[in-house]
Amino acid sequence: MADVAIQHSAAQAYEPPLFRTNSKKLGMWLFIMSDSLTFGALLFAYSYGRISNPAWPMPFHSTSIMRASIMTFFLLSSSLTMVLAVRAATHGRMPGAVRWLLATMLLGTGFVVLHAVEWTGLIEEGLTPFKNTWAAGVPQFGGTFFTLTCSMGVIYLGVVALRKKWIPILLVLWLLAWLLTPASSPFHYGAHVLLLGAIVAGMILYFKPKKYDAVDVEVSGLYWHFVDLVWMFIFPLVYLMSTRIN
Repeated sequence: MADVAIQHSAAQAYEPPLFRTNSKKLGMWLFIMSDSLTFGALLFAYSYGRISNPAWPMPFHSTSIMRASIMTFFLLSSSLTMVLAVRAATHGRMPGAVRWLLATMLLGTGFVVLHAVEWTGLIEEGLTPFKNTWAAGVPQFGGTFFTLTCSMGVIYLGVVALRKKWIPILLVLWLLAWLLTPASSPFHYGAHVLLLGAIVAGMILYFKPKKYDAVDVEVSGLYWHFVDLVWMFIFPLVYLMSTRIN
């Protein structure tokens, strides 16, 4: 009887989860809500400037639209692989979930590389935030911010899928990108995102060296689907509305 009373009192010492949901999911939903405000402000500023300025620059062309369409295909496909990863994890098939996470990371990396190639061409044409008006600088700032967000998403998935094995991979990729790319390329300075990601991943895995479960995979999926959803607004607003017709 005493043991039962102790167990009962110990169980009552903890509050039930808020809204009957996992605390990790709730935290990710709160983060997504706050990040939505940032992206919403950027998109609103861009749309206002685009509509109010009749001399808005048209930096994109048919090749840019083709490239952006491929990037869209990559992100939509990555949403599918992410769903399959979550499904495998919820059914206890963690090796399968890891494989689908790696496929998602591969598609996300393809998106980031194509985006960096696109902005390399725009920089060579003189479209930089420092040499143009406010209107010309907004698309690049928004695109750079979104690419950074997508890159961190890929690093996040790598932590869940590979854990400590992911850190040396990030360091090797950072070193190659830094040494093998010209200084004028976004890849050169963007490589520091990989170094920052390796440092943050190392700190996370040092303080919480755990084996990630189905809930962790699902939480990472929430973030990745949010990134894909934001791109569905950026593609028509930034690319299609700023395309010059030859």
